[in-house]
Amino acid sequence: MPASLVASVVFLKIQDFARRPATEQARLRAQLQAVVAVTAAEIPPAGRLMLDAADGAAIVVLDDPRGALRLAERALTAVAVGLPLSAGLNHGALQLAGRKGGEGMTGDGIAVAAAVAAFAGAARVLASRSFRDAMAEAAPGAEAALVSTGTFTDPGLRTHEVFTPNERARARRSRRYSAVAAVLALALVAGGIAVRSANPAQQPFVEVMLQKYKPYWRTLVHKVGY
Repeated sequence: MPASLVASVVFLKIQDFARRPATEQARLRAQLQAVVAVTAAEIPPAGRLMLDAADGAAIVVLDDPRGALRLAERALTAVAVGLPLSAGLNHGALQLAGRKGGEGMTGDGIAVAAAVAAFAGAARVLASRSFRDAMAEAAPGAEAALVSTGTFTDPGLRTHEVFTPNERARARRSRRYSAVAAVLALALVAGGIAVRSANPAQQPFVEVMLQKYKPYWRTLVHKVGY
């Protein structure tokens, strides 16, 4: 992966994370890892990068803004089964962090996605203007699925125009994603169990979840489409 790039970022934020007890934080974080593993399985490993955040997770999606939107909406299906999430989408510049990129990525692409997610309420997806523009460039006409919902100012006093999926289109996708909720419910249960049986010597949890649920997820993707 190059030292710097421009890509789409999905920031999944756990609502009120800092106010929760440490034990609940650990449970929610493990469940989020499970949800990310399941919902990101549609995107080839070479096309994504998963990063931990203080109050959630960021998924960098290369060359596929529509895939990033699908990932965000499917991840929020987990709200119905107990994981309090909001999602922010952005398309912007990123840089590898640390020596040879060993510490993940930084950059405005992630910072704006996190700010947008913080502004979104529970169970809501919001996208930046730059993400909508990236949708338009990647698939002309697809950006019509995102409608303006106003502007907000982040703590750094930057103003952002934000967009949300069209209500009718979102309702249609919600019906299609009903089967997804069943898989995510299993993932949340597995995430809770993982906290109680954590072992540093075990295979990384996200990798285990990807291997376990990938066949089921591919079947669901084929059935529900977009």
